[in-house]
Amino acid sequence: MAGIRVTEVDWQQLRNGTAHHTQEYPGPELVVRRGQIFTITLELNRSLDSEETFIFTVETGPQASEGLRTKAVFQTSTSELQVGDAWTAVKEAQAEDTVTVSLASPPNAVIGRYLLSARVSSRRKHSDRKLGEFVLLFNPWCPEDDVFLASEEERQEYVLNDSGIIFRGVEKHIRAQGWNFGQFEEDILNICLSILDRSPSHQNDPATDVSHRHDPIYVTRAISAMVNSNNDRGVVQGQWQRKYGGGTSPLHWRGSVAILHQWFKGRFKPVKYGQCWVFAGVMCTVLRCLGIATRVVSNFNSAHDTDGSLSVDKYVDSFGRTLEDLTEDSMWNFHVWNESWFARQDLGPFYSGWQVLDATPQEESEGVFRCGPASVAAIREGDVHLAHDGPFVFSEVNADYITWLWNEDESRERVYSDTKKIGRCISTKAVGSDSRVDITGLYKYPEGSRKERQVYKRAVKKLFSVEASGRRARVRRASSRGLWRDDLLQPAAKPSITGKFKVLEPPKLGHDLRLALCLANLTSQAQQVQVNLSGATILYTRRPVAEILHESHKVRLGPEEERKIPITISYSQYKEDLTEDKKILLAAMCLVTKGEKLLVEKDITLEDFITIKVLGPAVVGMAVVVEVMVVNPLLERVEDCVLMVEGSGLLRGQLSIDVPSLEPQERASVRFNITPSKSGPRQLQVDLVSPHFPDIKGFVIIHVAKAK
Repeated sequence: MAGIRVTEVDWQQLRNGTAHHTQEYPGPELVVRRGQIFTITLELNRSLDSEETFIFTVETGPQASEGLRTKAVFQTSTSELQVGDAWTAVKEAQAEDTVTVSLASPPNAVIGRYLLSARVSSRRKHSDRKLGEFVLLFNPWCPEDDVFLASEEERQEYVLNDSGIIFRGVEKHIRAQGWNFGQFEEDILNICLSILDRSPSHQNDPATDVSHRHDPIYVTRAISAMVNSNNDRGVVQGQWQRKYGGGTSPLHWRGSVAILHQWFKGRFKPVKYGQCWVFAGVMCTVLRCLGIATRVVSNFNSAHDTDGSLSVDKYVDSFGRTLEDLTEDSMWNFHVWNESWFARQDLGPFYSGWQVLDATPQEESEGVFRCGPASVAAIREGDVHLAHDGPFVFSEVNADYITWLWNEDESRERVYSDTKKIGRCISTKAVGSDSRVDITGLYKYPEGSRKERQVYKRAVKKLFSVEASGRRARVRRASSRGLWRDDLLQPAAKPSITGKFKVLEPPKLGHDLRLALCLANLTSQAQQVQVNLSGATILYTRRPVAEILHESHKVRLGPEEERKIPITISYSQYKEDLTEDKKILLAAMCLVTKGEKLLVEKDITLEDFITIKVLGPAVVGMAVVVEVMVVNPLLERVEDCVLMVEGSGLLRGQLSIDVPSLEPQERASVRFNITPSKSGPRQLQVDLVSPHFPDIKGFVIIHVAKAK
C-alpha cells in the first residue's frame, strides 16, 4: 500500500475563530486559546485505514523539549476529547481522503507561536510532515486557566475592546482621553510576541524563558519591563523634560498601534517619547492581545516615594515654591498604570483577581525598571511584604504628604497644608460605557476610618521591620535630609487662619486667569498675615517649568473676618511657558503674626473645546460624514492647524486634514468622510494640532451596523 501523507490543511479559521473569540485577529495563521478544543481538516493522498492513527507534535520556541513542556507528542484517540493536563486529539470524522481532527491544549500550556507536525502511525515508518504554525493565547473563557474571568461583559471590555479611555487632569477636574489599543490591527499580535522574544531573559536563555510563558505572573512582569526602554531595547523611551527633539511628544500619540509598528519596523529601536499614560496604553494593548484581561487605571495625587518611607517630603521656600534640589520625592497630579486579572498561585486565592502592573520607569525592581504584578487585595490589606513591589504601589495610594519650609539658615520646619491627600479618585473606564468608575475602595478602606489606620500601621510595621526580600531594613530617613521616622509623626500645628484659592471664571486656554485667595480668621483677635504668592506652569508630575507669578501682600484680618485677595494672570504671562499638560500650580505661603505658617496650593488645568458629530448612520463598507467643530482658543489669528484622525475599524492608519486659518476665538466646522470596516462600537479620535497652542483632543464612540 502506498505511503500516506497529508497533502493539504484546512485550519477552519472561521469556526475556530468564533469559538475561541479570536476572529478579529487578521491572520493569516490560526489563533486559538489554551484549554479549549479546536478543529482542523486534513486532506490525504489516500483514505486512512481503521488501524492507522495520527501522531501530532506541537513545539514552541528554540530547543523545544517535552521536559520543559514546550513540546508535546500525542496521537488521536477514539474516546471523547477532554481538556486535561496534556495535549490531546481525537478523530471527529472521515470522508474518503479527508479527516477532521479536534485538538485540545492544557489550560496551563505555554502561550506563543507553535509549529504543528503530523505523521500517521502504521507498520511503515513515516516522517513528520510540517502542517504549519498557529498561535496559542491565554484563555479568560476557560475556568481552569489562571486568567479566567467569569463575567462575559468584563471579558468583552477587558480582552476584546480595542479602544478605551484614559483619565488625566487633576483630582477636581478629571478629563477623559480616548486611546486606540488596536490589538487586532495588522501585525500587532506578531509584534507582541516579538516583545517577549526581545526580553533580556529570552536573549540569555531562550528555552527556559519560553517554558515560563505558561504563567501570567512571569509574562506580565516581563512585559512591564519591556514596554519601557530603560534596561533593554524596549518599546517606549520616557521623557519628562519637555525636550522631544528627534521624536514625538507623549501627548501627540492617540494609541498604541503607531508606536508598536514604529518599534518593530525600526528594528527594535525604542520609540521616542512616552509618559505614564503612553506606557499604560501600550501595555494594555500587549496584554489584551495575548489574552489577559487588562484595564488602564489612573491614580490622582499619586505619590512617587523614592526611599520607601511611606511619605512624600516636599521642600518649599517662603513663597511656597518647590525646591527641586532638596525634594527627591514627588506627588504627581495623576499617574496611570494597568491592572490585569489572574490567579496568584504563588500567594493564594485571597490575593487573586486584579494585579497592578506599571511599565513607567520610576524605580528599579530586582535591578530592572518594572513594577508588579502587585495584588490589589494585598495593597488594600497592607500586605506590602508580598511579591511584587507592594511597598511602592502602597505608597502611591497611601503615602503621607509632608511639606517642609526650608529657611535661609538651612533649618526646616513642617508647614500645615491640608489641600493634598494622596491616592484620590482612582479611576478606570466603566464596562460597556464611557463613564468613569471610581475604584479607590479596591485599594484602601475609607479615608480616616479605623480600618484604614490599622492597615497603614500594619504596612508601616511590615515595611520597617523586614523588607519584602527578607533583609533587615535600617529605618533611617524620610528623605535624604536624614530625618527619623518619629519626626514625621509630629504634624504641623493647625493655624488659626484658613485659606483657599477660588476660581472666579472657568480657566480657558488663551484667556486671562481670574482667581481669588480667600482667607478667614478663625479667632476673635485681629491678625496680621504676610501672604507670599507664586505661580508656575508645571508638568503633570508637578515639576515646575517657569515662574509666572511672584508677589507679596500684607493683610490685616479682623476678628473672624474673611478677606479675598484678587489674582489675575494674563495670557501673555503664561503663554510662552505653558506645557502640553496645560497645567498651572499656584501657591500661597501665609505667615501669621504668632509664627504660624499655612501653605495653600491650587492645581489648575486650562480648558479647551472640540466637538465631533457623525452625520448619518454608520454601516460597514459605506462612507459616512463626520463633522468636527473647533474653536481657536487664542485672541489672535492662527494658521497651520491640522486635524489628526484615528480609529481602529473606522479608517486605515491616520488621517491628516488641513484646517483653514482661524480668526481670534473663531469657531469653524470641518467635514470629512470615513468608511467603517468593522461593526460594533468604534472609537474615533480627533485632535486639533497647532504650532500656536497645545493639542486639543476629542473622541466619540460610533456604533457601526453590519452591512445588510
